[in-house]
Amino acid sequence: MNPLSVVVRTICDVFAWFIGIFGIYIIIHGHLTPGGGFQGGAVVATMMAFLLVSYGGKKTLSFAKTGLLSAMETTGLLVFIGAGLLGITSTLFFNFLAGQGGIFGAAVPIGPNSGVLNSAGTISVMNMAVGLEVIGGLSLIILYMFKGIRLFDNASESGETGHDR
Repeated sequence: MNPLSVVVRTICDVFAWFIGIFGIYIIIHGHLTPGGGFQGGAVVATMMAFLLVSYGGKKTLSFAKTGLLSAMETTGLLVFIGAGLLGITSTLFFNFLAGQGGIFGAAVPIGPNSGVLNSAGTISVMNMAVGLEVIGGLSLIILYMFKGIRLFDNASESGETGHDR
């Protein structure tokens, strides 16, 4: 896949940052608004597809490291499982951070949703973990699918036929 025109790449340079920031916003505000870790992670992974289409495969594969994306996926999964197991003294996935103070456990204000980010306890931690896992997983799927398309194109150019012919 070759890079597209300068106009497309320039638009990608501008809007890719907005896509990434919007996805992170959805992940962080997942306990306050519709959305959450999965939806925000899917939006950020869409940025990878956007870069792949506009810049082509060589440039995207040069900076998108599958090892880093796999590490992001694994870290998200381990943090999610760890947050679920830390409250096991009461129940699995017990929200032990809620109302405790500190970075994730502020008291929930009375009244309508005031948008206090640190008021959800372990729900925020789990949203961020799921977001990290989905970013890594969907980005890996996009990259591996692209690599598979390249391998299929190379095989068809060499005169090979598929198993169904």
